[in-house]
Amino acid sequence: MSEVINNREYRQKVLKELIMELHDGKPFDEVKSKFERIFSGVSAKEISELEQALIMEGMPVTEVQRLCDVHAAMFKGSIEEIHRPTDPKDIPGHPVNTFFNENRAIEKLLDKIREEMENFKHNDSKENALKLVTLFNELWDIDKHYSRKENLIFPYLEKYGITAPPKVMWGVDDEIRDLIKENKKMLLNYNGEKDEIISKIEETINKVAEMIFKEENILFPMTVDTFTEDEWIKIMQESDEIGYCLVEPIARWVPERVNVVKEEKEDIQKGYIKFETGFLSIKELLNILNTLPFDITFIDKDDVVKYFSQGKERIFARTKAVIGRKVQNCHPPASVHIVEKMLSDFKSGKKDHEDFWIRMGNLYVYIRYFAVRDEKGEYLGTLEVTQNIKPIKELEGEKDY
Repeated sequence: MSEVINNREYRQKVLKELIMELHDGKPFDEVKSKFERIFSGVSAKEISELEQALIMEGMPVTEVQRLCDVHAAMFKGSIEEIHRPTDPKDIPGHPVNTFFNENRAIEKLLDKIREEMENFKHNDSKENALKLVTLFNELWDIDKHYSRKENLIFPYLEKYGITAPPKVMWGVDDEIRDLIKENKKMLLNYNGEKDEIISKIEETINKVAEMIFKEENILFPMTVDTFTEDEWIKIMQESDEIGYCLVEPIARWVPERVNVVKEEKEDIQKGYIKFETGFLSIKELLNILNTLPFDITFIDKDDVVKYFSQGKERIFARTKAVIGRKVQNCHPPASVHIVEKMLSDFKSGKKDHEDFWIRMGNLYVYIRYFAVRDEKGEYLGTLEVTQNIKPIKELEGEKDY
């Protein structure tokens, strides 16, 4: 029997059957007991594959999400420990280490919330309600923790074809966000519904605690097994932009460079342009620029027209003959001095932009000029942006998604 159980496909099949039994309403304790009889342990990767298989076979993400807490509790205590010579969670400043340290801070905050909840149970005064509001304001910092996970960790998982766990986990993250908001609203507008508030607080605490378990026993072991060192470096570098939850990284991680990704073939592939924030084919870039809801024209540092977009509704006529011409020669003599003064201010650093607006028949045209500079501040040229803002000026009220 052990030979069969060690068969990966069979293990996956049995795990899936157990989850489906839960889905079909079989008592939790009965399913958990069966699980414990059959398996001595289950890896984080198998849980990932299980969720992936359920979604691929048509089970809605929301349903897998509903089962998530149940099967996480079933697997608790059964997930194999993965031993490594150096576990990233123990490396100061590594993104995983930062996530774990944030979780310890979140747990301490949950303890404070539990303590204040007990006080509120015995004395539901406005003062005690406001103390809980203050703690939930602090707990809202968890949004940064979840945002880094969703915007930095999940994209790399999806790159490796691991899509189900991120979808499920993101759904639960949003549930927790909503619960925090609901708690604050109920406490701020407290009108004697003590039992309802206590129930909502307990639900929030349990959801957050379960998410910590899922991250540390399922998500992060999976990422450590999958991500390269270069990918972790990028995650670390971009984390500052989103921010941290309750605590800052305890150090700046200096990687050993033992698992370095090879440079992408010839800087992606021929026909593609690589940027710091992604890469585009020339065709994609061309059509993106032509789809912008405004016209753009670029003049280089020598005042030569180098490029203009070709949107569907150009405001000022442009022909390809303008490319390579001095911008001064593209304006009426009476306005050349204005153009030259603006370019002079841009080149000297006196100004970074200049705005004009004029009426042209039925159009209300907003014309903006921007100095384009590199990371060292060196002037590279000027970008002209022209837009008919009449439809924008006519907007009133709100339009929701």
